[in-house]
Amino acid sequence: MNKAPLRSMTGFGESEVALPSARLRVEVRTVNHRFLNLQLRVPPGFERHEVALERKVREFFTRGHVKVSVAWELGSTGEGSELLAVNLVKARGYVEALKAIQVELGIGGSIDIGTLARFRDLFLSPERDALPEVPEEVLLGVTGEAAAAALRMREEEGFRMAADLVGRIQAMEREVGAIERRAPDRLIAERDRLREALRELLDGAISVDEERLAREIAHLAERWDIHEEVVRFRSHLAMFHDTLASGDAAGVGKRLGFIAQELLREANTMGSKANDAEIAARVITLKEEIERLREQLENIE
Repeated sequence: MNKAPLRSMTGFGESEVALPSARLRVEVRTVNHRFLNLQLRVPPGFERHEVALERKVREFFTRGHVKVSVAWELGSTGEGSELLAVNLVKARGYVEALKAIQVELGIGGSIDIGTLARFRDLFLSPERDALPEVPEEVLLGVTGEAAAAALRMREEEGFRMAADLVGRIQAMEREVGAIERRAPDRLIAERDRLREALRELLDGAISVDEERLAREIAHLAERWDIHEEVVRFRSHLAMFHDTLASGDAAGVGKRLGFIAQELLREANTMGSKANDAEIAARVITLKEEIERLREQLENIE
């Protein structure tokens, strides 16, 4: 499989390993975030591994909200009755407390086994309550497998997102090309409009001063000139495309976001100089494509 040109920040991965009388399971879920934000959820007894877990996860991700969940699940030994014990002292305490509540608040009803069964802390499993002895290298290995699976999902989504972004770049290239072709025509149209307006105003009594008219058109051409904006816009498009094609999947989202911001800046300037319905409409289309581009970039690592 080819290397993804970029990565999404949405992914999920899981892995597990069977240990004596138990199963260790790790899930890694990621969503978009401006920076790398790690959240670890570990069972009691695993807190001592949190630093190593965080270091392992950072090997796979540079941006995104990453949630790592570690679960310690007991296996079946066929001796479940011997594994469970009841904390009778705590059970008596619950019964006395419930009776006191009934007397104090005047609440009826009976306290039966169904009521006590709801208090899960009454039932003890020596194996469950003991601190699990899990070698750190085993925990990190399972975590690495889950993180790698989440990373593969992010890369698969990255292929689809890259194709969509390339399509939007091509659409903008077509629009800016049409704007560039239209730009000289609006000056010719404005020259003809001014000449006709002057003729109507003078009613043919005095001929139109073509030299002065040419100076006015030259002045308008300077005010309406969008050549520099078009050149910069195309330069930003090329930079965007080169960044996608670089194959540097890690951490390009911020750079692409900056380029998209510069594209919007040039499009706004073109719109302010348009003075032409067709160019204005195409600038609006450009800005729509840029907005869709920026929405996609929100989820790129």
